Amino acid sequence: MRIIRFTLIVITVAIPFISFSQNRVRDYGISVGVLKSGENNAITDVPGVKVGHVTLIEGENIRTGVTAIVPHDGNIFRNKVPASIFVGNGFGKLAGYTQVRELGNIETPVILTNTMSVAAALDGLISYTLAQPGNENIASVNGVVGETNDGGLNDIRARVVKPQHILDAINKAKDGVVEEGAVGAGTGTICFGFKGGIGTSSRVLPKSLGGYTVGVLVQTNYGGVLEIAGVPVGKMLGNYSYSKNIMQDVDGSCMIVVITDAPVTSRNLERIAKRAFMGLAKSGGIASNGSGDYIIAMSVAKENLIDESKSFYTPTELQNDSMSPLFMATIEATEEALLNSLTAAVTMTGYKGRRVERLPEEVVKRVSSGMDFRDHLIDIIP
Repeated sequence: MRIIRFTLIVITVAIPFISFSQNRVRDYGISVGVLKSGENNAITDVPGVKVGHVTLIEGENIRTGVTAIVPHDGNIFRNKVPASIFVGNGFGKLAGYTQVRELGNIETPVILTNTMSVAAALDGLISYTLAQPGNENIASVNGVVGETNDGGLNDIRARVVKPQHILDAINKAKDGVVEEGAVGAGTGTICFGFKGGIGTSSRVLPKSLGGYTVGVLVQTNYGGVLEIAGVPVGKMLGNYSYSKNIMQDVDGSCMIVVITDAPVTSRNLERIAKRAFMGLAKSGGIASNGSGDYIIAMSVAKENLIDESKSFYTPTELQNDSMSPLFMATIEATEEALLNSLTAAVTMTGYKGRRVERLPEEVVKRVSSGMDFRDHLIDIIP
């Protein structure tokens, strides 16, 4: 048991380094799509967007955490964000959905965590919102919390996530480079039988198409038949859901958050969210019966933020004919974010001694080089 504890300490220290260095899919020479990414290839390339993590690795059984996505620097409750949510498969516990569906906006940061911690996350979001200057008299808060079930590596019944962790994640939120892999809400997740986690990516449209940025952040915990840039990796390895190597089912979940600075409202944000689901499909995900697959889409275009103290809302809206480039950007950024969650992850041992390997680096290298690896499975799969 001492060896296990020592290994976990190393993982805890190494996560930020690995996430920031050579573990993104394009670091291996793999290009996803045709559009250019932003400076950080992250959701934070959208101006004003920030991301914060709280990672909880405790003893041998706790592998969980919180990820906060803050859409803009202002009072979000007083300057609500146009939003829409698309449900790919509804086996999940997404809090706040009905009001977003009804009103077309979001009034809090978006929190991702584990299935059993939605209530704690809501508590934290309420406390955060009530404490904001200007919110002294509000009596209703619609917090948005997404989740996936990390019970494979985490003692989820222990419910170690507390409201303070949500406040800490929001307070830690920053722009720039985003930590990926086994951090925050992705600490204990599993994807395609390998270690999953947090992934992010972005696309910037050329000036001729508006110059808008689309950023995506994902929390991966789902199954199917893994594909990397069109290569059927899961099939070639014989390592896919319901195969002899992965006997467990494909149930899990995937949370996808899409943010753009394009001036669109909830109607077209729903259309954008639907395209993110196409990115999930391109990775090989199948949205199984027990998988909660949700896309939360927001626009942070300043001219469209919603100030309910005013009698009229007069947003600027792109024409429908201008939406296709944003659709393509969303699909590409989603696919790459999903793959980054795998390549940035680390092998982890957790609840009841279960060990989940990261996607072997050799696999990614061979995809990049075009090499066939079916005759070398023993060398690749631990």
